[in-house]
Amino acid sequence: MLYYLFEYLEQHYQLPGAGLFQFLTFRAALAILLSLFISTVYGKRIINFIRKKQIGETVRDLGLAGQNEKAGTPTMGGIIIILATLVPVLLFTKLDNVYVILLIVTTVWMGIIGFIDDYIKVFKKDKEGLKGRFKILGQVVLGITVGATLYFHPGVTMKAHQSDDQLPKIEIADIPEVKSTKTTLPFIKNNELDYSDFISWMGDGMAEYAWLIFIPFVILIVTAVSNGANLTDGIDGLAAGSSAIIVLTLGIFAWVSGNVIFSDYLDIMFIPRAGEMVVFIAAFTGALVGFLWYNAYPAQVFMGDTGSLTIGGIIAVIAIIIRKELLIPILCGIFFAESLSVMLQVGYFKYTKKKTGEGQRIFLMAPLHHHYQKKGYHESKIVTRFWIIGILLAVVTIVTLKIR
Repeated sequence: MLYYLFEYLEQHYQLPGAGLFQFLTFRAALAILLSLFISTVYGKRIINFIRKKQIGETVRDLGLAGQNEKAGTPTMGGIIIILATLVPVLLFTKLDNVYVILLIVTTVWMGIIGFIDDYIKVFKKDKEGLKGRFKILGQVVLGITVGATLYFHPGVTMKAHQSDDQLPKIEIADIPEVKSTKTTLPFIKNNELDYSDFISWMGDGMAEYAWLIFIPFVILIVTAVSNGANLTDGIDGLAAGSSAIIVLTLGIFAWVSGNVIFSDYLDIMFIPRAGEMVVFIAAFTGALVGFLWYNAYPAQVFMGDTGSLTIGGIIAVIAIIIRKELLIPILCGIFFAESLSVMLQVGYFKYTKKKTGEGQRIFLMAPLHHHYQKKGYHESKIVTRFWIIGILLAVVTIVTLKIR
């Protein structure tokens, strides 16, 4: 909203300094500062309110060291992340930008699903929370909404360099904007994959039905990443810290993909108007770091599903928008490992029980971070080492900009 106010003041009254709001870097800096302020200063007040209302975590006895001490810790702290993200976004972004609208919808929608889940756990005393099928349904609805918007909305376009090295290079500014289902395929020369290729071989005109491939893939990504973030949120600071690393990396990709100069220099697809997401990402990063102030060991608040499902949904949608969704297994390697450990554990247990009559386990406990807790590692050490791995994965992801 402030963007439009200062734009009006500059155009009609030539207000000194009003032109600063035209710069993404200035608005992103304001967004991250304001989100940090909200999440740290007002976050403390929200935590005190939650504690006063006795909205505490119910801990299941898993036999983990220090587990019982966490009982009663305020939960549903994801509200802090959501508020600290949305307030700067509403103030400093161009609210008519289709990508910003999608991210706001994602934040609110996944926040509602997570809030309902936490509400059932806390107030209805049902440890299972919202039934899994309803969570999946909510994620599918979001995936359909995001996929359909990105495929059909006329404002979602891109500019791609020609792939033929024999042709003279064309300046990216001179390349027309086109609707496309292309995405980035890492580590491959001319690293682009078109979803329409999966269906165009069936005959002429079939490429028009590429949405039959694209939208289900979007649903898969949104569901997988949001559930992965949810599984990662098991010990103090792990989900918030890992997510901050991931989101900051996505911010770099959004910046270069939405900037005509950098995209031209790096020879990557230019996504017009995607740069506006940098302001959203800055606010989201500030919210995560500010929340981490209270969520680091020993945690004063837990984010609950209100936070973890929202975080995963936002990360997935940003990656899809900037056409880097195939980098998710690398960038979100922590989420991937946590999810994979659960799938392997459950699958192997069922397999061995069917074969031998007695289920066996690969890990001492799943998700993966609980395995290391069972081995005697302190949770702060586990979190720190997971962060280090997350940083290494983020560096590898950034390097893919030039390694092909």
